Amino acid sequence: NDHETSAVILTGSPTLFTNGADLRDPERAKQGGLSLAERRIKLQAGGRLCRAWEEIEPLTIVAIEGWCVGGGTALAAACDLRVASTAAQFYVPEIERGMNLQWNAVPRLVHLVGPAKTKRLIVLSEKIDAARASEWGLVDELAEPGRALERALELAERAATMPPVQLRMI
Repeated sequence: NDHETSAVILTGSPTLFTNGADLRDPERAKQGGLSLAERRIKLQAGGRLCRAWEEIEPLTIVAIEGWCVGGGTALAAACDLRVASTAAQFYVPEIERGMNLQWNAVPRLVHLVGPAKTKRLIVLSEKIDAARASEWGLVDELAEPGRALERALELAERAATMPPVQLRMI
């Protein structure tokens, strides 16, 4: 409900946006012992997170360095703008691993890059580099390695010069 913030930036570490879910995480293994209702709530967390990023009114900008894997790609697609280092890599291995991609990622990615490229990214689990991601429309800006956050901050500063109510309405 903050009515003054013009932009919010989401980023990972200086060398990695996200490496995806840790399939060997002991907490993940414990989920098999949960009731159906409890598992359902746990599985909805990522979708709620993506919806929250999609629905907040300030401009949302993702700064991506290194790998952007699985749910990280879904999260990035839920934001308004994506800035990636030229060394960034995108990979959605869920189908390849016998899982499905949730969190409403498929329609968001189709909206960004079209159905055929979405199928290459998700169904075929193609690893794509930042240049290809930019060509496809998945990435809006490219930056030198280590400078994605700096470029995202520049975009956020530009957003801050805009009339705040009108920015939020768009």
